[in-house]
Amino acid sequence: MDAFYASVEQRDDPALQGRPVAVGGSRQRGVVAAASYEARQYGVRSAMPSVTARRKCPELVFVPPRFDVYRAVSAQIHAIFARYTTLIQPLSLDEAYLDVTVSLIAHPSATAIAEEIRAAIRAETGLTASAGVSYNKFLAKLASDYRKPNGQYVITPRMGPRFVETLPVERFHGIGPATAARMHALGIRTGLDLRAWDMERLARHFGRAAAFYHGIARGVDERPVEPDRKRKSIGAERTLEQDIHHWEQALAVLDLLVDRVWAACGKRGLGGRTVTVKVRYADFRHTGRTRSLAAPLASRAALREVAVGLMRPFFPPEMGVRLLGVTLSNLDDGETAASGTQFALALDAS
Repeated sequence: MDAFYASVEQRDDPALQGRPVAVGGSRQRGVVAAASYEARQYGVRSAMPSVTARRKCPELVFVPPRFDVYRAVSAQIHAIFARYTTLIQPLSLDEAYLDVTVSLIAHPSATAIAEEIRAAIRAETGLTASAGVSYNKFLAKLASDYRKPNGQYVITPRMGPRFVETLPVERFHGIGPATAARMHALGIRTGLDLRAWDMERLARHFGRAAAFYHGIARGVDERPVEPDRKRKSIGAERTLEQDIHHWEQALAVLDLLVDRVWAACGKRGLGGRTVTVKVRYADFRHTGRTRSLAAPLASRAALREVAVGLMRPFFPPEMGVRLLGVTLSNLDDGETAASGTQFALALDAS
C-alpha cells in the first residue's frame, strides 16, 4: 500500500487531502509512524522524531493513529488477495507476498493478476497500491518500490541479475543500515560489488547471512512464500508526553503496556517465554533487558512480574525517560502457555 496509514487518514478526512500529514507522535513528542507523500517531499520519514519532522516541514499536520481502522482496511485488502491465491505471506498490515504460480482465477500472467488486484483495492477501499512482479521474493520486493506511488514494475528472469548490479546495497531488502555501513567499509557499495565476493570471503565477514547475500547479488532467492509463518513476537511501547524520572510513573505506564501485550496474546491464543523491556532516554539513546523462562508465561500477573523485575534497575534514571516498551517473544500456542510452570526455572539473559 502507498503511505498506508497517512492515505487512510486523507481518505477519511477530505481536509487532509493534498496536505503534508504525519501519523503518530505529536508536535513535540514521539516519532512519525507514517508520512504522506506530500510530507515526504520535505524529507519527513517514518521513525523520525516529531521535532525533526516539524523542523523539516513547518506545515506538517499530525494525526493520532487509528489502528483499529487500519486493521479493518487491511482485512479488506487481504480478502482481495485471497480471491487469487491461498499462498499469502503478510509482512505487515499494508504489505504481503503472494505466490500466484497456480492462481485461483485463470489469468494470462502474474502481471495481469497484479493489475487486477490493484484495481480492486482502489475500487473497494479508495486507496492506491503498488506491486512488484518477479520470479522470487527479493526481486518482487525491489520491484514493488520501483514505481511508487500507484505503480507496478516487472523484473523478468533475464532482467534480474542486471537489475541488481547498479543498485546501492542499502536499497536491498534484507540489508539494514548497520550492515550497509559494514559493506561500505569493505568497499561493497553496489550489487555488482557484492557479486565480486565469493562465499568464503562473505562468510568470514557476515556469517550465516553470507549465503543470502551471495544469492541476491545474482538475482537468486530460493525462499518460498510462507502463508503459515508464525508470529515471532508481540509488543507494545509508548512515547510519553513528558519525560519521566520516577519509578511510580514508570510502573503506571508499564501496567498499560502489559495489558496491551497480554490482550493481544489472548486474541491470538499465544503465550511466550521471553520478555524484553525497552527504555529510550530524552537524548534518544535506548537500552533494554531480556529474560527467558523455561516455560511460557501463564498469566498477565506473571508477565507483569517479569517486566517489573527487568525495568526496575533502570530507575532512578540518569536523565528523563521518553519511551517505554514491553515485548513478549518465543511465542507458543495458548494451551502450552496455560500448562507452563513459572519462575523457578527462569533464566536471566540480560
